[in-house]
Order: sequence, then structure tokens, then C-alpha cells
Amino acid sequence: MILAGVDLAWRGNKNPSAMAIGELAHSAIEIRSIAPAVYGAENILSSLQSEKRLVGISIDAPLIIRNSHGQRTCEREVGKVYGSRKASCHTSNTSLYPHATSVSLSENLERIGFTHLSKDQWQIECYPHPAIIEIFGLPERLKYKKGTIQEKRYGQIQLAHKTKKLVHSSVLRLIIGEDFSHFYDESRILSFSGQSLKDNEDVLDSVLCLYIAGLYALGYEGRTFGNIEPGYIWVPSGRCIE
Repeated sequence: MILAGVDLAWRGNKNPSAMAIGELAHSAIEIRSIAPAVYGAENILSSLQSEKRLVGISIDAPLIIRNSHGQRTCEREVGKVYGSRKASCHTSNTSLYPHATSVSLSENLERIGFTHLSKDQWQIECYPHPAIIEIFGLPERLKYKKGTIQEKRYGQIQLAHKTKKLVHSSVLRLIIGEDFSHFYDESRILSFSGQSLKDNEDVLDSVLCLYIAGLYALGYEGRTFGNIEPGYIWVPSGRCIE
């Protein structure tokens, strides 16, 4: 089963996205390819369409936005559960983002058969922060996106170390492989700054999205915050590695 994880730059096409493709078999998901800096949702869509055996896609971005103001119901619900653990959501509505790239991508995926939260050929919206809390059993959000350069480097190193341990998961093993191990290399991360640091962060997030897709495909326990009509976020429930 071929799956995809997308860390989408959903506020326009000027910022890069990252995408990871993997194959799920026998409770293990193996990374097959990583696109570290893809510009434009149309290029993401084209790449996904080129994967002829693709079954499921997990995307970090708001895929359904129908509220004109405030937060989506799912964003408020995630905040109630994970806010005290520093993993609340950003706000998305049609006033802030009247033509969200993420919504357009999702609608195009639905037109070619990837329906929301289904089982045969599907797409789901995910959110790495609460998923990381659940997957690794953390007390709060792992800090790798904000702060000083040193703080972001340290946060990425923490995330890289934890992600590599998923190869030993009894729930779903993640096989990174030699071709992609450099994204998780501590010395390399320490050399990054500016856009190179952000690009590596996006790759790590895309692999997490891929792992979330694997958990969903396996039927692993999870919670759907909200629903398809106003928008939703699927978060796995339960630790995957000791």
C-alpha cells in the first residue's frame, strides 16, 4: 500500500512544501521518496497523481474551511484537549484565508477519488503537534518550530532522535533507509540556519504525516476532532514507542 505525507505551505505558493512517499506492509512503513522543497500546490497535486498505486494521503494543513470568522470547531476542540500541553491550533477561516491553497488542493484530490476519512482511497487532515505528543507519550508539545536558531536546531535533533526510534515500534515500524538518513543527522542539522533549517523541518514533518497516514491505514485508534462538514483533524491516540 502506497501512502503519502504532505507538510503543506497552505498560505500560498511562495513558501515550499515537503512530501514523503512510503509503502506500508506487514506493520511497517518504508520511505520510498522525499521531496524536500516543492513550490506550488499544483506541483504537489501532480506528484501525488504520478503515484499510480497511491491509496492514502495525510496532509498537515486545513483541508476544509467553511467558517467565516474565529476558529473551526475542530481547532477549538484540539485546543481544549491539548492546549494545556502547548499544542493548540492556528486559526483558519474564510476571512483570513478566502482562497486557501490547502482547500483547493483537497478539493482537487477529492475530484480524482481521494475522499475524506474513507477506507478505500482517502485523504485526511492531520496536525503533527498533538500527534507527536501521542505517538511518543510526551507531556507537552515538542519545541522545534519557534525560538532562536539554536533552540530550533535542538528541537529538530530531539524530533529526529525520537523519529528514528520508531523503527522499533511494536505498533508501526518506520524504516527510513540510508538514502534519507541525512535528514536526521545531528551534525547536519547543527549546520543549518535560515531556509535550510526550515526545509529540513518540513521534511521531518512530512515523514510524521506519512507515519500518521500509516497509523490511519492500519485502523489504529484515533480521534476525529470536528467532522467533514465544518472541517476536521485526525489525531492518533496512544503511544507507539516506549
